[in-house]
Formats: sequence, structure tokens, C-alpha cells
Amino acid sequence: MKRVSLTQYLVEEQRQHQTINAELRLLIEVVARACKRISYSVSKGALGEVLGSADTENIQGEVQKKLDVISNEILLEANEWGGHLAAMASEEMETIRQIPSRYPKGEFLLLFDPLDGSSNIDVNVSIGTIFSVLKAPEGMDSPTEQDFLQPGTSQVAAGYAVYGPQTMLVLTTGNGVHCFTLDREQGSWVLTQSDMQIPPATKEFAINMSNQRHWHSPVQRYVDELLAGSTGPRGKDFNMRWIASMVADVHRILTRGGVFMYPADRRDPSQPGKLRLMYEANPMAMIVEQAGGAATDGKGRILDIPPTKLHQRVPVFLGSKEEVEVVTGYHAG
Repeated sequence: MKRVSLTQYLVEEQRQHQTINAELRLLIEVVARACKRISYSVSKGALGEVLGSADTENIQGEVQKKLDVISNEILLEANEWGGHLAAMASEEMETIRQIPSRYPKGEFLLLFDPLDGSSNIDVNVSIGTIFSVLKAPEGMDSPTEQDFLQPGTSQVAAGYAVYGPQTMLVLTTGNGVHCFTLDREQGSWVLTQSDMQIPPATKEFAINMSNQRHWHSPVQRYVDELLAGSTGPRGKDFNMRWIASMVADVHRILTRGGVFMYPADRRDPSQPGKLRLMYEANPMAMIVEQAGGAATDGKGRILDIPPTKLHQRVPVFLGSKEEVEVVTGYHAG
């Protein structure tokens, strides 16, 4: 079987669909190369002295792990000099990162969550990197936060890397979802799955049950029905899976189906959800929709949400279309 590299895939995608110009191809390749470096750091663990806390907090008020800081720096340094970006934004930083004046600027904006699932770092469970690419507004001179506040439908590419038993890169540029596996001996990304599809029906769900007492009634009703199993109103038994890493949970759903939920709850009325629209919800929603699934905030399509701030949070329900429609319908009711 002929092996197709990430570069070859991107070149052929441009020839067939004209959706990836040279600048976007370079950007994706640089992000993929940065993910490769993060993967090596993750795999060293204690041997690389990268485990444990960095004794700092990010803009979200979360204590950073050493790997959070390392991953953020790897992505910033890899992308600032290539000439394909106008600016960057990271979940770990308060505001956007301008491209240094000594480097040329490009036509794209990059957003990323450098290391998703940080609570799993020290226990050797899968974690990942999520990224989203937007086109810079026409006529933009000096980028501002406002230039990043585009709905998810404006994304030109989205993807994630999952650092597990194998390191994988899952990517969409608007023509389906494709998975590349890192060949560590060759140091290259190899296409291993094309046109990934999420089954429309499922018997698996992912949610943090420890928050159950805080849920609003639509989520409570939905999960109660799932737990009732074959004797309940849904008429079938469901299994629950929860990895506490959105990348790992979404990758499982992309591979075999399921529904992932991180709902709003009663704990903090000022925060409508926990996951970040720009760094997590939008790129994952684009991937899930491209794979035939659905993604909502309980009210409407995530990709249609107009962003109001860089670190905006939203509830998330995504995965197999039939289940996402049921839980979204309960919110509407």
C-alpha cells in the first residue's frame, strides 16, 4: 500500500479542490511539526523533567503544568517567523500574540489550545493539541482581538493532535476529516484514515457525572434516560466513557460514535459553560460536522455563534447526530 504523507495530501487536496493555497499548506505543516515536537516532550515524561506544576496560572485562572507552558512556547516559536500568519491567540494567554516586526506577515489567524486535558499529564493518559485557522479580514493592518471574533463557519481549517499510544493528527480543511499517524522512525505524518464518519446512532455518552447535582433539568432528564437503559424510554443500554481530555473523548467519538457533553450548570451563572468557543468548541464542531455529526450549545449550532470575546465559554453537545438532536430538543422544550 502506498504511503501518503501530510505534504502530499495537502498538495493533492489543492489540485483537486483548490481550497489550500501555498500559505495555508505551509501553516498546517508548521503546526503539524510543532505537534510533533510536543509529542516528543510528552513521551519523555519524567525523563525529560516536564511533569508537574509550573507554579503559574493562565488567563483562565487555572494552574499551569510544565507541559502547558512548554507546548504553548513550541507553537508560538514555530509559527511566528514563517510569514503565513498575521497573528496568533492561545488559550493560555490573555490577549493575542502579534508577529514580531522583523518577520513578514501572512493572511491567516491561528488559535490554539496547546495542551488539552492537562489533568491527565501526570498520570500518563492521552492529551492533545487543538487548533483553528481563520482568514484575516480584508484590509487589516495591525491585528486586534476583534479580528479574531469570527463565527466558526469562517474557519478555513481545524484539527487536533492526540498524544496517546500513537500520536495522531486529525485535520479538516472543509473537505472531510482525515487522520495522520506519526511514524516516529521516519519522523513523518502518514495518512492512515480518510473521510472519517461518525455513526449517526450510538450507545455511548461522555459527561462528567461528578457535576450531576449542578446540571439544569434538560441535561438531567437526558442522562437519566440514558442510565435507565433498555427498560427506560430510550429502549437500549448505554455505556459511559469519560477521559477528561476533550481531544481523547472526541477522537473516540470520531472513531466509533458517541455523544460528548460539557453543559452549563448552576455553579456560576456568569459562565454559560466551561469550554472555550474559539479554542475548543469551534474547531471540534467543524471536525465533527465534517464527519457527519452535529455540534450544538443546547440551543443552536455552535459554528453559528457570534463570538463576543476571545476567551468566551459555551456549553457543548457534540457527536452522533441522533443523540445531539435529542438532548438539544430537550433544551428547546
